[in-house]
Amino acid sequence: MDAIKPNTQQNFGENLNDKNYCPECNSENVIYDAHRGENICERCGLVIEHHILDTERDERRAFTSEEKAKRERTGSPISVLLPDLGLSTIIDPKAKMSQRMKRVIKWNSRMTWNKRNLLIATTEIKRIGSNLNLPLRVKELSAKIYRRAFSLKLLRGRSIKAMVAASLYYSCRTERIPRTLQELVEETTSDPREIRRCYRILIRELDLKVPAMDPSMIVPRYISDLSLSLEVEKLTNEILNRFQKRMSVSGKDPKGLVAAAIYLACQKLNEGISQSKIAKTIGVTEVTLRSRFKEFQKLMNDN
Repeated sequence: MDAIKPNTQQNFGENLNDKNYCPECNSENVIYDAHRGENICERCGLVIEHHILDTERDERRAFTSEEKAKRERTGSPISVLLPDLGLSTIIDPKAKMSQRMKRVIKWNSRMTWNKRNLLIATTEIKRIGSNLNLPLRVKELSAKIYRRAFSLKLLRGRSIKAMVAASLYYSCRTERIPRTLQELVEETTSDPREIRRCYRILIRELDLKVPAMDPSMIVPRYISDLSLSLEVEKLTNEILNRFQKRMSVSGKDPKGLVAAAIYLACQKLNEGISQSKIAKTIGVTEVTLRSRFKEFQKLMNDN
């Protein structure tokens, strides 16, 4: 008994998910274009599948750096921390070539002002990031912000280093890295007022959302610098959390709040430490400490 052949409609439904059949005309004549990485129907021209990975090339093992360099088919990854994103091509000047080609190499090696500006900025970002032990994501975000500011021509009449410091400060606040503006100021030669001005310009011109810095993030560092106990750190965090629930900390210096909270916690736990020592270690004035301390005391008395 002869086998019953399925009809065209059944065959079409069965072959919808088969890469060797065309879902449009149900043809089996499918061509693979290795250059484009596509499966194409020869009859109707439909692109059945695209962006196909090439798995036919065999990957051979490399035991030395020379073998690895010869067998490598890809370059280094793109990085925003490089002035040219790592996409430039360097011509070997030692190779034998004509005089015209040597002139091309000479002109190709000259940097434009745009590239020189980005080179200075990315070098400064990596230097400050290394000194402050910032993670890679913070440095990359600051480089992206700087590039956006540079493309909008916000660097005209402004210092490169000040704009770099402002970009790093915003990146630290966005990624919740406990670094204060004073720490960034100490790592650069720019005027603090110029850095604050650049920071406001970035927020306004790039339409960035200003992330609020949680004062509790910098408490462990100053507790360690003051050689205080774990009980003081816990009570300081409790005081700050209660204060933030009742009062707004927007526009207030986080270091001033931390200094006042540490001083209040030391008084509660009978830790002998002076206001001047706390203010000097954290980097605020005693006037700021006392004014924030009065606010904390008032909050405690109300409760």
